[in-house]
Amino acid sequence: MTDAVAAHDRIPEIALEWHRTGRGAVLATVIETWGSAPRQAGSQLAISGEGEIMGSVSGGCVEGAVVTEALEALSDRKSRVLTFGVSDETAFSVGLACGGTIRVLVEPVGPGDAALGEALLAEVVEARAARQAVALAVSPADWRRAILRPGADAAVDARCRADRSGMEEDGRFIAIHNPPLRLIVVGAVHIAQALVQMGRLCGYDPVLIDPRSAFGSAARFPGERIMEDWPDEAMEALRPDARTAIVTLTHDAKLDDPAIRAALASECFYLGCLGSTRTHAKRVERLMAAGFTEAQIARIHAPVGLDIGAKSPAEIALSVMAQITERLRKG
Repeated sequence: MTDAVAAHDRIPEIALEWHRTGRGAVLATVIETWGSAPRQAGSQLAISGEGEIMGSVSGGCVEGAVVTEALEALSDRKSRVLTFGVSDETAFSVGLACGGTIRVLVEPVGPGDAALGEALLAEVVEARAARQAVALAVSPADWRRAILRPGADAAVDARCRADRSGMEEDGRFIAIHNPPLRLIVVGAVHIAQALVQMGRLCGYDPVLIDPRSAFGSAARFPGERIMEDWPDEAMEALRPDARTAIVTLTHDAKLDDPAIRAALASECFYLGCLGSTRTHAKRVERLMAAGFTEAQIARIHAPVGLDIGAKSPAEIALSVMAQITERLRKG
């Protein structure tokens, strides 16, 4: 990951840093879109009092106007909602097939009845650092704001699962800040070579676990993060959470079982295990003997992947990634 990409993923952190260092900060957030809008709801742009920017709310066609409004917001300490129509001609110049309309929330950070308070922004940043899902809700009608956690609000729960910020019927805009998705793969086999690449394309941060150095080599997995620890030790270090998918591929109980036991004790949203129906039946017997309940074992997707008739390693990886996506988005 380049520094530029990393910075674009840290917009709230950058805005808070600019504010705390006295440079002034404004957060601009896309709250609603129509048509072929350049950026989806939740996309953010940070603007400093010196006119520095990080992030984006469009393909570059409205940023200038947003920066102008942001600097005014720093002066009057008032948030505002801006509406921009992106014409077909402008849309084409930034790579879109047709035009669209976006609404952008512009919030100065710091004091002010209508501003985004430092404490609220700091709570969002702290949650992100701790890999905790959090939402910041704001009502443009009266500028009331609240930090919401999963489990406390049905709308937040639905939006966290869908990774989708947006407006609610009650007039609130809910900005979702989910931890990055992770994909933990146990077993550096042929399927894993395709699966880690597909996972990255789907927005996951993949980690490969295999204590067998001949399998998990940099030559076979160039550029990938490879842990040569035993799976139970690696899982303890990684601490899988509700934004983690885990797949075991070794067919070897000595390697797969420790990872499965750790996964079942975690909050991972997906656990898939390679192996035939007969292999899984034996796996279930071992897990039952180890004290796991039927409900816990039922979390395992085995044989792993959607039944699409996959034959090759790449096709099996595709079926696994599809099942992970289905589980993430549909529950």
